[in-house]
Amino acid sequence: MQLLKTIKEVRDAVAAARRQGKIIGLVPTMGALHAGHGSLIQKARADCSFVVVSIFVNPTQFGPTEDFNKYPRTLDTDTRLCESLGVDCIFAPLAEEMYPQRNLTWVDVEQMTKGLCGASRPGHFQGVATVCAKLFHIVQPDRVYFGQKDAQQAAVICRMVTDLNFPMEIIVCPTVRERDGLAMSSRNRYLSSEQRKQAVCLYQALCGCRKMVEQGIISTSQLIAQINQVITTAGVQVEYISIVDAQTLQPMTSLTADALVALACRVGTTRLIDNMLIFLNPPRFQI
Repeated sequence: MQLLKTIKEVRDAVAAARRQGKIIGLVPTMGALHAGHGSLIQKARADCSFVVVSIFVNPTQFGPTEDFNKYPRTLDTDTRLCESLGVDCIFAPLAEEMYPQRNLTWVDVEQMTKGLCGASRPGHFQGVATVCAKLFHIVQPDRVYFGQKDAQQAAVICRMVTDLNFPMEIIVCPTVRERDGLAMSSRNRYLSSEQRKQAVCLYQALCGCRKMVEQGIISTSQLIAQINQVITTAGVQVEYISIVDAQTLQPMTSLTADALVALACRVGTTRLIDNMLIFLNPPRFQI
């Protein structure tokens, strides 16, 4: 496995793989890898003959009050995990490599980035879309792998790739959860033992929503109210609970199309997100 730090190095490595007729898979990450990332790598390994994992804590997607400096950097541990999963190449650039001068060019996916997490994190998805566009141009993968836990991010990147005619396939993989249902996240490590117990309420609330839909309730206001009750009863602070069209991310008043139930909460000072997909006709779910 190669650990590469420069754009030229990774381009050369990918070019060599292409000359051998290999299919290139990319798993973009910010490091602090866990089993959720591992599942994406395993999927890429199964689908592709040359797998690149990018590890880059992207400064342009953090707001001025967010945890950029606090975000965990665990490159040694991440490298060992990647090697154990058969990754061919890690691309771990410094910020100066990705942004050698002040950026004047940005990718902005309109409408889809205004609600959900975008409402409280202005500029976040502009930073995400821009760094992904840069990574896609650098690596030029055939397939790119994202997790459903970051549902808005995945939808935004899918739309960017479609609108800008990137020649690649975006593959969104199911959320990986702890045994009690908590979605795996690099931020879970910030939770105390008591907060960790509280955090399970996010998954429990989504399961309760699923039961209501199975009983025929399609009013989003009713579903949101029930989710809110479960979470606040557990002593967790709700940032938002939204039910939106799964493709456009626009709010829905009733379940008349495939929907995304998305939420963000604060458990102590730690911000956690989770979601559930509802596919209609007949109803089926992915949480």
